[in-house]
This record gives sequence, structure tokens and C-alpha cells, in this order.
Amino acid sequence: MKKIIALAAVLVMAFTGSAFAGTIQVKGSTTVLPLMQKAAEAFMKANPNVSISISGGGSSNGAKALIDGTTDIAMMSRDMKSAEAQKATDNGRAPEQFIVALDCIVPVVNPANPVSALTKEQLLGIYTGKITNWKELGGEDAQIVVISRDTSSGTYDCWKDKIMHADGNKNRVFAGALLQASNGAVAQAVAKNKKSIGYVGLAYLNKEIKGVSVDGISASVATAKDGSYPIARGLNLYTPGKPAGEVKALIDFMMSPAGQNLAADTGFIPVK
Repeated sequence: MKKIIALAAVLVMAFTGSAFAGTIQVKGSTTVLPLMQKAAEAFMKANPNVSISISGGGSSNGAKALIDGTTDIAMMSRDMKSAEAQKATDNGRAPEQFIVALDCIVPVVNPANPVSALTKEQLLGIYTGKITNWKELGGEDAQIVVISRDTSSGTYDCWKDKIMHADGNKNRVFAGALLQASNGAVAQAVAKNKKSIGYVGLAYLNKEIKGVSVDGISASVATAKDGSYPIARGLNLYTPGKPAGEVKALIDFMMSPAGQNLAADTGFIPVK
């Protein structure tokens, strides 16, 4: 990891070609957060006069910060909604979108759970509270503990569009679901409870949780790129108008080969 960061720092220095100074505020998606942290580390190493402040809180919070003028870059794991874009534009901060990586949202269970494959229909049944026992899905006779993201999350928005609305209806996650504020919190909760199910971005898979295939297709770089995985999405950065100066240099770096290598190293799928 340190070698990759060091190489990226050398490449970004060559890529920018000039010194920058100032502070960059970055807010929003917890999914994009680990990639942005790595990119910021490499960028600041090559540009020591630049300070990058990064905080999560969810894609909706990133959009709000861009609208309010309290961030230079909004991280979003979903597309900005038309109402959000209009509010930003009305405030003189017309958003510019940059897709920096691709991601898969992966249903996850505890490794002790024998279930390893589900359909979108089954996931909808679980999250609407119609399927309540693992034995209905080929697992043990145990109540399903449903873990979901809060509504400010871009991950939740994608899950809502791809799973909760998969039957053409605007279904909601049932009231008994346990809501978590980040991908990491979902992963920890599932790791601690063998009866649970949740969903996380591809970069958050680890040995303490088990990814579940959807409609017979496992999440991977290949299935995200070819469009066969049912719950894939783009990871975005938004700026208030066309970026300039150190903000532009940071985004250019993330879209460069060095930045795309960091995306792959983080567990995401490069767009270039």
C-alpha cells in the first residue's frame, strides 16, 4: 500500500507540473471516502502547500454542502438529483460531474450463514419484511436481521432504485430494519451477527463478511464493466462550476492513470 501511495505521489507531481497552495474541502459519500483519502494523501505529498480536509456523512450531505457553499468537492455515490442541481445552480454553484470510478453494491451476510446466492425478488422480500426466516432461502431456521443504510446515503438510493423498486412499485424498507450510517458500520454489524444481512460497496468486502451473488451473478470488476451485475453504479465527484486551480489539479489526478490505479487498489473499478 505505501509503495502504491509513494508511486502515486511521484506521478501526481509529474502530472500537475506546478506547485499549488490552498485548502480544499471535500464532503459527502462514505463509499467514495477511502478512495478520496488515498488520492488526497498522494496529492498533498506532491503538493505540501495544499491542505485537503475530508469528511463523510453521506451523499445527500455532500450535495447539501455543495448547495450551501461549504465544500469545494462533493463526493456522491449516486447521481445528483435534479432538485439538488437546481438549488445549487440557483445559488451560483452549477454542479459539474466527474465519474471517478465504478462500484458494485453487494449484499453481505455473516460467513457462518450457508446462503450465498439470492435473487432481486428475494432481496426485495427480505427488505420489505415479507421474507423473515433464513429457512425460506435455504438457510437455517433463524429470523433474518435486516440491516440497511439511512436515507441520506447514496448507497441506499441505489439500493432503493435497483432493489426496492425492482417490481415497479415504490416499496420502502420495512420498519424493523436496523439503519446504519456508513458502509463500515454495516460491515461491522453483519460481521457480529450470523443472522444478519446488509449491503456494502465493493471496496468494503473483507474476510469477516461474505458477499452474496444476485440473480446468479457475483460482484466483480468484470461484471461491473460489462453491465451484467444488477446493482452497479458510478462514483462521482461534483464541483460548483468548472474546477480551477488546485481543485482541478486534484480531480485531473484522480482521472489520470495514477489516480485510476488508486481506485483499483481501493477495491473499485477504474473508469479508464
